[in-house]
This record gives sequence, C-alpha cells and structure tokens, in this order.
Amino acid sequence: FLDLYRYWIKAFSIVFGMGVVSGLVMAYEFGTNWSVFSRKAGPITGVLLSYEVMTAFFLEAGFLGVMLFGMNKVGRGLHFAATCCVSVGTLISMTWILASNSWMQTPRGYRIDPATGQFLPDDWLAIIFNPSFPFRLVHMGLAAFLSVAFAVGATGAWHMLRARRAGAIAGEPVRVMFSMAMWMAAIVAPVQILAGDAHGLNTLKYQPVKIAAMEGDWKTEGRAPELLFGIPNMRTEHTDYAVKIPLLGSLILTHSLDGKVPGMKDFPRDQRPPSPVIFFSFRIMVALGVLMMLVGLWSLWHRRNSTLFTSPVFHIVALCMAPAGFIALLCGWVTTEVGRQPWTVYGLLRTSDSAAPVILSSMAVSMTAFVVVYVIVFGSGLGILIRLLARAPQEGEPDTAPARASDMLATRVHPAVVTFSSGKGA
Repeated sequence: FLDLYRYWIKAFSIVFGMGVVSGLVMAYEFGTNWSVFSRKAGPITGVLLSYEVMTAFFLEAGFLGVMLFGMNKVGRGLHFAATCCVSVGTLISMTWILASNSWMQTPRGYRIDPATGQFLPDDWLAIIFNPSFPFRLVHMGLAAFLSVAFAVGATGAWHMLRARRAGAIAGEPVRVMFSMAMWMAAIVAPVQILAGDAHGLNTLKYQPVKIAAMEGDWKTEGRAPELLFGIPNMRTEHTDYAVKIPLLGSLILTHSLDGKVPGMKDFPRDQRPPSPVIFFSFRIMVALGVLMMLVGLWSLWHRRNSTLFTSPVFHIVALCMAPAGFIALLCGWVTTEVGRQPWTVYGLLRTSDSAAPVILSSMAVSMTAFVVVYVIVFGSGLGILIRLLARAPQEGEPDTAPARASDMLATRVHPAVVTFSSGKGA
C-alpha cells in the first residue's frame, strides 16, 4: 500500500497543479465576463467561494508540501495527518462550490434589495442547504470516486496486459491496485445510480422544465413512455424518430405507472432549455453509468472465480473504460448547466442579463489566448501523466522527496575530479 501511495501521489500532484491553474482563472472570469451576475449575486455566491478559499484551499496549500515531500522528514503520524488534511480539504472545496452552484439552481434564504437588485442573504443555513444541494453533493462526490476508480483500474489492467504479453506475472502492487479499483466500481456504481434517481426526483420537483427537456417530452401526460432515442425539434415542438418504451417514463420519474410527467409545452418558449443538447448528454451519462455498474458487477464474478488477474478479455474492457467516468461526469455537468438555461439564478436572473458589457473582439482575443495556454498546460500535464503511469508501480517505489544537493553532486561529479580533490591525482 505504501508503494501504491508513492506511485499515485505523483499523479495527484500533477492533476492538483492543473486544477489550481484552471480554478484561479475561473475566479477572475466571474468578475470579467459575468460582472452583472457578480454584482447582483456576489453577496451570496462570493461569500460561499471565499469560504471555500479560507477553509479548503488554505488547508490544502498548508499541508500539500508536507504530504508530497515530508514522508522521510517528519514523523509518520504528522505525515499521515497532512495527507488526511489535503484529502479532507478537497472534499470541503467540493462542498462549498456545489453549495454555491446548487443555490443558483434552487435559490433559497435570500431577499432582493429593491434599490440595487442585489441578492442579499437572509438565512445562511437555507442558502447552503438549499433543496438541491444534498443530492448534487452526493451525486458529484460519487461521480468523482467512480471516475478515478476506473482510471486506476485501467492503469492496472494496462500493466497486467503488458506483463502477460511479456510472459510474466504482474507485480503485487499492480494486482492490489486493480483489485481496489474494481471493489470501488462494484460498490459505488450501483449506489451512484440510486443517487442519480433521487437527484432526478428532486429536479422534477424544483426544475420540471429541465426534466421535460432531458426526456424530450412535449406534452404533460400520465403513463408516459421513456424515449430511448429521438431528435427533439425545438421549432416544431416534437421529438422526431422517437424510440419509446411504454410506461417506463412515468415509472422512472415518479415511481408510479400512472405518474404524470411534465411536457415542455406547459412552459413559455423563452423559458425552455435547448432540449437537443441535454437529451443526448443525459443519455450518454446514463448509458456510461449503467456500463460502469455492469463492469463492476462483472469484476465480482471474476473475483469469485479467481480470474480477476488472469482474464485478458476483462482487462481489455477495463482498459477501454478508462475515460468512461470522466465523460459521464462532463455530460452530467452539461445536463445540469445547459438544463437550467435561460437562467443563471434559476427563475430570477437570466443568463442574457448576467454577462459583462464587453466588446466581442476583446473577448475573442482573450478567449483565444486562454485556449492556447490551456492546450499547452493541460497537454503537457496530460503527457507527463501518461508517461508517469506507463511505468508500473514497483516494490520499494521511490517517493516524491527532492534529492539533496550533496546527493546530486555526488552522483554527477566525474570520478577524476573526486580523485584530484582528495589529493590522489597529482
């Protein structure tokens, strides 16, 4: 386990660095690109994000160095505590960010200043624990664990396939890594589907038009079918080429065969989200979620038959599932954010009224510059990460502590120089 910790902490440091780079830019983007939103919602969202900085970012920044470089320099207890602090800090960061986002989706605990139009806090507990926050927090947290589980599992599968091709047996760290990832997939994937179902019921209650757009439903009806496929047409208000399963829509969304499912025609045209986008993003997310659950359950079958480390077919499948969690996660966020349009603060502040009054040309220049920088930074980071993970973890894995200057000199000074300096070369 210590070898695996030392192996994966290197990958964590790279990903953490890329996350910090993107997070800092995003904070400035709120003020530059969305100045009206920042001015009106800042008394609430700005405070929540400042809480994230004070409670999470400082905790992570304070202990990250100890975690990365202090294993052989501080006591084991202190190093373990530092690792726990960084881990807890990331969870706290997620909590505050999702509290802010969830308030924008289901705003509560506020009042509007009639003079300035600003959202002012009335009840911080109601703001933080708004109706969609618990469901979004659980759903996102499980998605993060599941995404990483399949990335770790794919890395283990890759090294087992390479060892098999070379006629060898993968080392114990590789097998333990793969086993842990498959345990996580088998346990978390079914729970995630249940959490997603609960999140959907909450969305149906507070954002029914989002559900209607996700499902491609135009008419409110009971005993509604589930559309497996179709192409929603916003102009004709009809879903073309629909492939339906009778009654399943009502059963999934209301847990009743007779339950009523909302249709988009019940809502004004200017309050409907773009159904074609979230119709497909939602289905990609769900399909990948079901696929991840099946792979997790399949791993239990292999574990029971003692073939978890010897089945090349399963290892190939696990390798192909490497991006599944991340794609599902991105599709989920597309569904959430596009589905709440045309609002930034749901039902109260439109997206068109939230943007900063900036010139398109200046926006295009800065956007292009950021894209170029991001491609370089994240492309380099991804390349380093792939090269790092291409090497299998070893028994006695080296840690991340930097070498001492004396050690570096001792290994790089030419032997003749050492001989001369000791008085033996004259």
